[in-house]
This record gives sequence, C-alpha cells and structure tokens, in this order.
Amino acid sequence: MRAMLLFIARNLMRNRRRTLLTFLSVAAATLLLGVLLSVYAAFYLREGYDEQAVRLITRHKVSYLLQLPRYYGDRIAEIPGVQETCIFDYFQGTYIDNRAEHMFPRSAVEAEKVFRIRTESVVEPDELSAFLADRQGMAVGRSIADRVGLELGERVVLVGDIYPVTLELYVRAIYSGPDDIEAYFHYDYLQEALPDSLRDRVMMYSVRVETPEDTSRVAEAVDEMFRNSPEPTKTETEKAFMLAFVSSIGNIKVFLTALAGAVVFTLMLVMGNAMAMTVRERTRETAVLRTLGFSRSRVLFLLAGEALAVSLAGGCAGTALTVALSGVLANQTVSFLQGFAIPGWGVPVSIVAALALGGASSSPAILSAIRPQVAEALSRPD
Repeated sequence: MRAMLLFIARNLMRNRRRTLLTFLSVAAATLLLGVLLSVYAAFYLREGYDEQAVRLITRHKVSYLLQLPRYYGDRIAEIPGVQETCIFDYFQGTYIDNRAEHMFPRSAVEAEKVFRIRTESVVEPDELSAFLADRQGMAVGRSIADRVGLELGERVVLVGDIYPVTLELYVRAIYSGPDDIEAYFHYDYLQEALPDSLRDRVMMYSVRVETPEDTSRVAEAVDEMFRNSPEPTKTETEKAFMLAFVSSIGNIKVFLTALAGAVVFTLMLVMGNAMAMTVRERTRETAVLRTLGFSRSRVLFLLAGEALAVSLAGGCAGTALTVALSGVLANQTVSFLQGFAIPGWGVPVSIVAALALGGASSSPAILSAIRPQVAEALSRPD
C-alpha cells in the first residue's frame, strides 16, 4: 500500500502546473460551496435566542414600506397576553458617507420601552438614564461602536433620505447583546423634525408577549383587530419577519440552489478535463503496467487515487478558507447574518462533496483507460 501511495504522489508531481491549477480550482469551488451553505444556514437554519421567542413584529399587511397610524400601538397593548409594545421606525439616512464602514441599522424608537422589549440587551444604568434624559440621545450597539469608532458623548449627524430631515444626535449609551448591531434614538425627536403631513406614522411595532405559547394567539388577534381597517396589519415572529424581508429581495433558496448547481457543474468539468488529459497521456503506460502484472483494479486504484488526492486537498483548503471567511462576514451589520458561520455539518459536507464530485467527474476518463485490451492500448499513439 505504501508503494502505491508513493506511486500516486510521484505521478501527481509529473505535471506540477496541471496539479496546482486543478487543486486551486477545486479549492475555489469548495470555498464557494461552503459560503453558500453558510448563507443558507444563516437565513433558514439559525436558531433564535430565547428572547426572540416572545417577540412579534406588526407591520402593514401590504408591505413593510407602508406605514401604520401611531395609535395602533395603544390598541395592540390592550390585547390579553401582550406585555409591551414599542415603535420601531427605520431611519436609513447617511452617516458621514455611503461607504460600507459607515452603514448600520438605525431606528427611531420609544426610548423608555426599547430595552424593556429587548431585555437581552445589556446597558449600564447611568448610560440608560442619560439616553432617556436627552431627547437627542442615541443608544448604539457595541459591535457598531467598535467598528465605526463611536464613543460616549460623540456627535452623530444623520442626513435623512426616507425622511427629509437632518438629525443631530449624541451617543449617550452603548449596549451589548446578541443583536448589538443597531442604533436607537428617540421617536419623539424625529417627530418634532418632521412636517405635519408625515407625523404620527410608524413603520412597525415590536410586540412582546408573556409566553412563547401566546405568540400565535396574539398575532391572530392583532391582525383580526385591524382586518377591516384602511391599513390592515400583518403580525409575525421576528424570524419570520427577517425571512420575509430577505424574500422581498428574491427567491433566495432558488438562487442558492442555482449557484450550488453551477459550482457542482464547474467542479465536474475541471476534474473531468484534468483526468482526461492525464489518462490520454498515459494510455500506453497503463497498458505496460497491466503487462507487468497490475490488475485492472490496481490501475483503477492508481488513477482514481490521483483524482481523489487532488479533490481531498482542494476540498480541505477550500473549507479552511470558508471557516476563515466566516469570521469576516460574521461582523456584517445585517441582523440575519449576525453570527454568520459555516455550520458544523457544513465542513464534512464540503469535503465529501469535493471528493464525490472529483471521483464522479474523473470516472469516465479512468474507465476508458482500463477498458481496452493490453494490445489495443499499446497500439494507440501517444
């Protein structure tokens, strides 16, 4: 066995350029496959933390871009099982410029309620008091503060686009938690800056219920309450809302499946072409091996060993790059990519996929090399 493995290693070194290019192609394809698995897991398989199980999002039934009346919050709070409601009015705007490092989610909220809704967020009592006392105060997630370089007391100017106003805010609190990638400021301060025609409108409400078992009942009750109103609602869990937001971009599952199919097809072409050239160059050599007593199964082992060795090395390298890339993407500010990482099952799946596809794509070329009789193979030109 040791001699066979050495023979495979020497054959791989006979054409170093081809071996290196094949290795890099497999590594790149495996990297893309691993990223696709990570994105799929982040969108559809990520488990929410306990606090998300008792929170709902209420928005306009037609689109989250349409707004609701402000008084809806008081009506929702009267439903049995509702513990708290809080306005979340997304304010896009521009901070400094439109570069990625200056982009982060920022929302106008009911300041006195936001941390009662998001109890998983931890904020120092003195900072919370300063945030509540200052109508221009802003509470910033730790991830944003570290990435953007914001400190307590720093002035933040947001130039609106959805809302035609410019807001001057001051960082009064920095909170930590599993979703510390947002910035909050006072909804009432935004209302003061808006013209009368745009006031008292809300993009969505975050609704906290008493127990996870109350979510379905409360969601149905909220939507039934406003079913016949001019502005009906749609109430869903936070995770369902995030997936609906992603779906508004397009059918992500179909997109990911199509990309995965393209990766598989590309990998099969690369391995199939590389092995076809290798086998064609060594047709007479394999015939000589069989003349010396090597069985078809041994020749098959040698040729398949080359393909599988390159596939394994490329698959491991691509998977390692995926793990490294996950650490970078995990710091993005999109909340449904928070904690982005290749799932535990994604590592063996990526490697096995590289091996399986490498073996399958090289099989036709290998079988064509061992199928002819020895005399026929020896008579073929090089």
